[in-house]
Amino acid sequence: MKNIAIVAGGYSSEQVVSVKSAAGVYSFIDKDKYRLYVVLLTEKSWKVQLSDGTQSEIDKNDFGFMADGKKITFDFAYITIHGTPGENGLLQGYFDMIGLPYSCCGVLAAALTFNKYICNNYLKSFGIRTAQSIRLCAGETISNEAVVEQLGLPVFIKPNDGGSSFGTNKVKTPEAIQPAIASAFAEGKEVIIEAFMAGTEVTCGCYKIRGKAVVFPVTEVVSKNEFFDFEAKYVADKVEEITPARISPALTEEVQALTSRIYDLVGAKGIIRVDYIIAAEGEIRMLEVNTTPGMTATSFIPQQVKAAGLSIRDVMTDIIENELKKE
Repeated sequence: MKNIAIVAGGYSSEQVVSVKSAAGVYSFIDKDKYRLYVVLLTEKSWKVQLSDGTQSEIDKNDFGFMADGKKITFDFAYITIHGTPGENGLLQGYFDMIGLPYSCCGVLAAALTFNKYICNNYLKSFGIRTAQSIRLCAGETISNEAVVEQLGLPVFIKPNDGGSSFGTNKVKTPEAIQPAIASAFAEGKEVIIEAFMAGTEVTCGCYKIRGKAVVFPVTEVVSKNEFFDFEAKYVADKVEEITPARISPALTEEVQALTSRIYDLVGAKGIIRVDYIIAAEGEIRMLEVNTTPGMTATSFIPQQVKAAGLSIRDVMTDIIENELKKE
């Protein structure tokens, strides 16, 4: 049996979400085919969880560990870290250097998609519609008047290099702009300020392996909060998630085709999810690309897999075997 590492944790506020995704991935993967271990990465330590409840330190030379006096190494890593270092290319670069196959996109695609401003502007060059935005790097400032003049109100202010809506605020008044910028900077090194886009929020997942491309059904997201914030994402009664989305077959096909195109444009691998706003006139505008989407039992991807009539266990096997066969 191949040894599979489910790599979770990370160095950001999204660590708590990552651990939940790891539990989901653990439940999805076929345990008759693979021997599974959860590896928790924090800034202080990298440790694998053992079946007896103890932990063993990861050897960063080869990502292996000791158990019962024996050295165990991994054949494959399923990365389910949301945020640094698993979503921005750092961990992917390390795995490339030690020769360990992994589940998601490589260094370039991860770095590109993790930076929302750069990713959106890259995709704009291919004609994909996104929100107008302003980026602030560490030490940069902008006046309330400049924000309103360039983007109007309301605006979304969030970390440019973060997720799960940590540090994200919908700002409706000029005096709320600076506190929102400070909140976003508390979560990341850069801030993105985006113009508000009215419409129906939807999301669509996709994965491609040799000889097969799968685009999942589209999910409609109806938040009961001001927007799809952290509470709406992780508290069941704060959001309605409808799969398939209540949009026309033509719009569904357009969203799915766009998701498949974005997958190729960013050089994705494994499962991704792309979020959109569909304006009243039917124009599709991309919100962001998620290359390590949430994988809890109630996350969008498992919902879409089920709606497609597929088995999440088979999807996981597809992802793993596609990489193992490259060896």
